[in-house]
Amino acid sequence: MNTQGGIQFQEKVARLLSRQNGKPVLKPNRPLVLKDSVANRRPQKGEATCITEMSVLMACWKQNNFVDGLCSTEIDSFYSCVHKAQAAMKSKGELSSVTGGRLPPKQATTLLKRFPNLRTEI
Repeated sequence: MNTQGGIQFQEKVARLLSRQNGKPVLKPNRPLVLKDSVANRRPQKGEATCITEMSVLMACWKQNNFVDGLCSTEIDSFYSCVHKAQAAMKSKGELSSVTGGRLPPKQATTLLKRFPNLRTEI
């Protein structure tokens, strides 16, 4: 780097620093501490299952003027798909009680309130 560029950089840094104790002139608009609570959001739902079977069932109903007896095979395939999906979700839910390694918002808030943060910046 040439000396001209080095001098310009030093001037820029000097402008960003105040003359008092070398602290930055730029101030954050909020204090730099964590809150004692988190937003209470619901975890995202998984992707929809059995969409194909449901679409076939609804098409059958529409063709047959919504008579259940004429679409019994479609109804059976839809219900068997739903039962398989529920069994898969139940077995998956038993394996991991915490969703994806994250705490639910209520538990995170209770822990944060039990161990509050310092309110002063360091």
